[in-house]
Amino acid sequence: MYIENPDRTNLRYGYTTGACATAATRAALIMMVTGKTVDYVEINLPAKKTARFLIENSKIYENYCIASVKKDGGDDPDVTTGLYIYSRVEYSEKSGIEITGGEGVGVVTKEGLPIKPGNPAINPVPLKMLRAAATEVLDSYEVHRGLKITISVPGGAEVATKTCNPKLGIIGGISILGTRGIVIPFSDSSWKASIVLGIRVASRMDMDTLVFSTGGRSDTAVHKIFPDFKEEQFIEIGDFLGFSVKRAVDTGIRNLVIAGMPGKISKLADNNMDLHSSKSSVNFDFLASIGKKIGYPDEIISRIRHANTVLNVMEIINYDSIFLDTLKERSIENINKITGNKIKVDIEIIKNEY
Repeated sequence: MYIENPDRTNLRYGYTTGACATAATRAALIMMVTGKTVDYVEINLPAKKTARFLIENSKIYENYCIASVKKDGGDDPDVTTGLYIYSRVEYSEKSGIEITGGEGVGVVTKEGLPIKPGNPAINPVPLKMLRAAATEVLDSYEVHRGLKITISVPGGAEVATKTCNPKLGIIGGISILGTRGIVIPFSDSSWKASIVLGIRVASRMDMDTLVFSTGGRSDTAVHKIFPDFKEEQFIEIGDFLGFSVKRAVDTGIRNLVIAGMPGKISKLADNNMDLHSSKSSVNFDFLASIGKKIGYPDEIISRIRHANTVLNVMEIINYDSIFLDTLKERSIENINKITGNKIKVDIEIIKNEY
C-alpha cells in the first residue's frame, strides 16, 4: 500500500480506530487481571509516540471484562468520530491470543485487501498493536493463559454505509484501521491509500476497466453513463489524477475512463496531473488558444480569455462538441506521456447541470 509522508498542519490530530481498540483492550485486560476498573491507560503508537486514553463503560464480569474508548478523529472529517470502540477480553482454553470482531466491525468478503475474506476487518497494524498490548499486560502480571479479544463498535454498521467499505467488499461495519495510530487531519495519504485499495480490489475481481471521477458530482453522473458497470469499477480519486493513473498502470488495469467537470478536465488538458487548486489553476489563455485553433471569431476568443470561470467558458461556447473533443484529445495525450501508452484512456466531460 502506498502511504505518503504526513501533511504538516496546525490542526488537531486524532487517534485511529486501531489505537482506540488497543487502549480499550489494555484497560479491559488490566481489569481482568486485577479485578479493578481503570480510568486511563497509555499505549505505544506505531508513530513512535505514547498516547493516553480515557476509559469509559468499564464493566467487570465473572468471566470477562469490557472497556471502551470514544473515537476522536481530531480535526479530520472522520465519520467514525464519536463512536465507542469496545473491547471484551476473556481467558481462553486455547493457547495464544485470538482476536475477532463483534457488532459493528465489518467482515471482509473480497480479495485485494490486507485481510483475507471471511475475517473481521481489523487491519494488520491494529492486530499487531492489540497483540503487543495484551502480551505486555499478561507478561507484566505473569499470567500464562490463552486470551480471546473481541472488538465491537455499536453503530458501526450504520456509519460504514458512509465509507468506502461497501464498495471494497467489507460488509456489516467499519474497519479497525491505522498504520500510525494517529489521524492526520485532511491527510492526502489516507485518500491515496483508499484509491490504491479500490484499484487493488477491482483488479483481484478481474476487472480490466475502471472509471475515475474527480469529485462527487462527476461520480454521480458517470454512474448514469455506465449503468451496467459494477460498483467496484468506480473510484473517486479527487485531485490525485496522476497518482491514480500510475497506480492503475502498476496494477495492470487496461482501460480507464476519467470523468470530471470541465474545469478539472481543462487542467488535465493543460498538462496538470495534480488538479488541486493549490497545485494548478485554470489557464484561460490555453482555453482561448483552443478556441483560436478551432476558428472561433476574435470576439469569442477574447471572451474566453477574460472569462471568470470555466462554467462561463462553457456558456460562451455552449458546450461546443469540437471544443470538448479537443480538451479530451489533449488530456489523453498528456496521460499517455506518463504511462507510455500502457493503458487505453477515455475522457468523460460532465456538464455542470448534473
